[in-house]
Amino acid sequence: MKELVFVGLGLHDERGISLQGLEETKTADHAFIELYTSILPHFSTKRFESLVNKQVHVVSRRDLEEENGAIILNAAEKAKTVFLIPGDPFIATTHVSLRIEAEKRGIKTRIVHGASVISAIIGLSGLHNYKFGKTVTIPFPENSSETPYNVIAQNKKRGLHTLCLLDLKVDEKRFLSINEALTLLLKIEQKRKEEIVTLSTVAVGVARVGSNAPNLKADFIQELLKHDFGDPPQSLIFPGALHFMETEALVAFAGAPENLRRLAK
Repeated sequence: MKELVFVGLGLHDERGISLQGLEETKTADHAFIELYTSILPHFSTKRFESLVNKQVHVVSRRDLEEENGAIILNAAEKAKTVFLIPGDPFIATTHVSLRIEAEKRGIKTRIVHGASVISAIIGLSGLHNYKFGKTVTIPFPENSSETPYNVIAQNKKRGLHTLCLLDLKVDEKRFLSINEALTLLLKIEQKRKEEIVTLSTVAVGVARVGSNAPNLKADFIQELLKHDFGDPPQSLIFPGALHFMETEALVAFAGAPENLRRLAK
């Protein structure tokens, strides 16, 4: 059967895959995996192969972007093929072009969803999902951009929260930390002077969501800069208008200072 199944791996290790995803992989003729778009801190390809009793071929950014996923598509034209992707296949990253090309070739495609970093971060924070505006990625300093600052400003004007994903290059073992991201935004603030991201701004830092020991801390930026969030992956949330239940959640779950309650509306 000509078929390509996109399977989400979840957020932390090889146990994050769903039972359906596991079954799809076990029954596939070919299995491919990419591990460059996100960090799965404790994922082991060797352990995963033992779990599915199958060899899994690791594909690179070059295979997917420069070669247009030919190695995966060619396999799927002959037999059932599974493509394993960190998180939820089409949320934090996108392989839409690969799916479109598969359909053009007459290859049936399906999606087995996994845990999404976006919903997991929001859920962990205790903030209300419907109050989040546009999500943005804060890039490394060499690709510095004022776009994150602009998105935070736009969302705040509408009373909405902003989820900031932090840049990473898995193949180079580089990740932007919360401290570095805040420092970059404060530099833009010094230039713009719009009081969007200042030392007295409240922010929420999140690290290793999906693990058994995530690190969640809410505080004013001047205090957040002193907090050690440890290993990646890390993300940031800039709250907009806070409901009183949201402030209670940040105090209870994220160690926010008690005086944060005064910001509730």
